[in-house]
Amino acid sequence: MAQATYLTAPIKTDQMPPGVPYIIGNEAAERFSYYGLNSILVVFMTHYLRDATGALKPMTDAQADAWYHTFVSAVYFLPVLGAFLADAVLGKYRTILILSIVYCFGHLALALDHTRLGLMLGLGLVALGAGGIKPCVSANVGDQFGASNQHLLTRVFSWFYFAINLGSAFSTILIPELLDKRSADLAFGTPGILMFIATVVFWMGRRKFVHIPAVGVRNYANEILSGENLKALGNLLLLVPFAAMFWALWQQNFSSWVLQSEKMDRHLFGHEWLPAQIQTVNPVFILVMLPIFSYAVYPAVGKVVRVTPLRKFGAGLFVNALAFALVAWIQTRIDAGQTPHILWQILAFVVLTMGEVLVSVTHLEFAYTQAPKKLKSLVMCTYLGSVALGNVFTAAVNFFIQNPDGTVKLGGAAYFFFFVKVMLATAVLFVFVAQFYRGKTHIQDEAG
Repeated sequence: MAQATYLTAPIKTDQMPPGVPYIIGNEAAERFSYYGLNSILVVFMTHYLRDATGALKPMTDAQADAWYHTFVSAVYFLPVLGAFLADAVLGKYRTILILSIVYCFGHLALALDHTRLGLMLGLGLVALGAGGIKPCVSANVGDQFGASNQHLLTRVFSWFYFAINLGSAFSTILIPELLDKRSADLAFGTPGILMFIATVVFWMGRRKFVHIPAVGVRNYANEILSGENLKALGNLLLLVPFAAMFWALWQQNFSSWVLQSEKMDRHLFGHEWLPAQIQTVNPVFILVMLPIFSYAVYPAVGKVVRVTPLRKFGAGLFVNALAFALVAWIQTRIDAGQTPHILWQILAFVVLTMGEVLVSVTHLEFAYTQAPKKLKSLVMCTYLGSVALGNVFTAAVNFFIQNPDGTVKLGGAAYFFFFVKVMLATAVLFVFVAQFYRGKTHIQDEAG
């Protein structure tokens, strides 16, 4: 591989760095790939999975939920490996490029083999690729900025999140349709093609990026163990258990919410939507809410009370509990033999998305700005690790509630109300714990 070119951040404070469009374009295509795969996993496992002879052998709902959340937890734990490679050994650019290729092979395995073996191999490679690049990509966004244009960080992280949800919106409409109307190999292969495109787009921007070199394993260890950096890591770890419970609930829009929507009236705008397509409203609502919150809600609230990252984060936890309370109420109607309209779940998605804007976008930017300069990728793992822990919790719950005869200990509305209670307790506790947070902002120097 050719030696990386080192560029300085742009001097003009009102101009975005030249590498940002390539990063945003890469992120949109990669997120199409990931969320396209994500949107059909539970449906695939419960309706399309086959055994070695080619005969259908699907999982139960609880098994699919448990294994889905296990996969997602792996995706969000593996960023620790990616962060080490990026910060200590290869640098962010090379790490992203190499693991993106691994990512593509994961999609290939899923497209070719629809047995549990193919599922495990494919998801393993996807988890390694997607998880490994996660801390590097978001940290690479921040690396493009220096002291003269750091005020643009909030805007660019909003655009970064916009790209995530733009890719997600298209894929969660298209990929479930391909699975239902065409075939599983095409449904898994199409996201693989988009991942290849994402890799090419990123490679095209290689001479436009600000490149932060790897510091070496020894220097990396010294950086981690320095007193100031340990303090910064400790401060950020304070947020992780609270963010984890947010993700334990949020991530279920790809699992328990999909299974719930199968029992609802999904006729809307003259069309009966597939259960896996309903989640498309989340990225669509994100695209609408990001500018509304950035340019209207936060400035308006700021005239009454000071808007801080921790206050936004805490408010989002309470909002998330409300979203699950709505879903729990929907389930009570289903348990009573009714068939509620999907608009009720879409309303829950509106509330869930408000919580996501408050918690996830805020946590993403906050983790980067609070991270020491040479540990940006590693510290992004505190954000990503919270997603992993949340999915571990949900997977553990779903494994635990399974009975040998295929029934569950915690079913119906009781399942959703359990998570509502856990989320409310978490939100109340955060109000008290947030008062003890002490942090410091770290932004890259102009020379990168």
